[in-house]
Amino acid sequence: MMRFEIDAQAVDSAFATVTAQFQREVRLPGFRRGKAPRDMVLKTFTKQIDDEVKRKLISENYRKALNEQKLRVVGSPDVEEIQFGRGQPLQFAVTIETAPEFDLPDYKGLPVKRETASVTEEDIERAIGVLRDQHATYSDVARPAQMEDYVVVNYKGTSEGKPLTEIAPTARGLTEKTGFWLHIKTGAFIPGFAEQLTGAQAGERRTVTVDFPADFVAPALAGRKGIYDVEVVQVKERILPELNDELARQFGAENVDKLREGVRRDLENELKYKQTRHIRNQLVQALLNRVNFDLPETLVTNETRHVIYDIVRENQERGLTKEIIDKQKEEIYNVASNSAKDRIKVSFILGRIAEKEGIKVDQQEITKRILILAHQHQIKPEKLIKQLQERDGIGEIHDQILTSKVLDFLELNASVQEVPPGMTS
Repeated sequence: MMRFEIDAQAVDSAFATVTAQFQREVRLPGFRRGKAPRDMVLKTFTKQIDDEVKRKLISENYRKALNEQKLRVVGSPDVEEIQFGRGQPLQFAVTIETAPEFDLPDYKGLPVKRETASVTEEDIERAIGVLRDQHATYSDVARPAQMEDYVVVNYKGTSEGKPLTEIAPTARGLTEKTGFWLHIKTGAFIPGFAEQLTGAQAGERRTVTVDFPADFVAPALAGRKGIYDVEVVQVKERILPELNDELARQFGAENVDKLREGVRRDLENELKYKQTRHIRNQLVQALLNRVNFDLPETLVTNETRHVIYDIVRENQERGLTKEIIDKQKEEIYNVASNSAKDRIKVSFILGRIAEKEGIKVDQQEITKRILILAHQHQIKPEKLIKQLQERDGIGEIHDQILTSKVLDFLELNASVQEVPPGMTS
């Protein structure tokens, strides 16, 4: 806690300065701007003048003390007013949390592993196969269903004689569907479901039994047995389009050769992104392992709250009920707390490295990032800037860019060991 006392003379001087400023700027009925009598201005704007004097004195003296003592404050200060008024000293106290003090570890030459992976012809063929799938057609066939066919089915599911929704209320789609398209391949829909429809023909009914896996998306059904009454409405064969220049043009390429070039370039960019992300994760973990210090409690509390919110939202999007999430709240808190601590710790370490190496972010870089975000979200840059300013988003963008630049620096100076695929763990 920092305690302050500003002498009465300085307080009265601040009152005189602020009152004169109000007198110049405010309008009162019957007077032109700046012509209202001082006594009338004081009477009309007493509270506003008091508030401005207090804000001005506290802000100026607080900042001066921080500079003199070279304190790194994190979070918002908690100001407690003790005494304030005309003709008397201003006394106030400020409770702050300061950034932790620690010695930076050796951050140049951090050991990381990079897979010597490359894009192969098989990778390109597989990616082109995905593109062909996007333009596949489906033809009804009169024969029995085979693996890799598609069937259109109506189904109803039960477990222990009860509809699945009685066990898992959010599992409506798993309980009953009409006109459901199902790809007959291993693992499709529910493990073991699709394979039991091989040999079925349109108009046939089958009973399909399944064992819901222990890690099933609907936890209430995990480990249970399910019985499905399935009506096969149609059997369809998938027909892939021929790989030719006409198909290539549908994907914006002049011909098949250009399509392959574009696919290769995309795959190489994706591979590079994955390698970079993996190297950065190793760098971050190496820094976490090399330095330890106490973290400001307020920052940890706030960040933990944000992480919990993200985890709960993701679970809700996966269909988990509030009851299930409540049962997991202790586990969620522990995961969130550890994640928050790591995030904050890394932020302090990277910030100190940026200071030591003179790594900075200029306004042009921030503007460029905002323009990219505006284009991605199809929003006018001016509107996005306003939204960011309202929630301190500009500061977030600054921190994101700075973090990326510091990690670029660390990667450039890392001790990289090339290893075969699958050997980076």
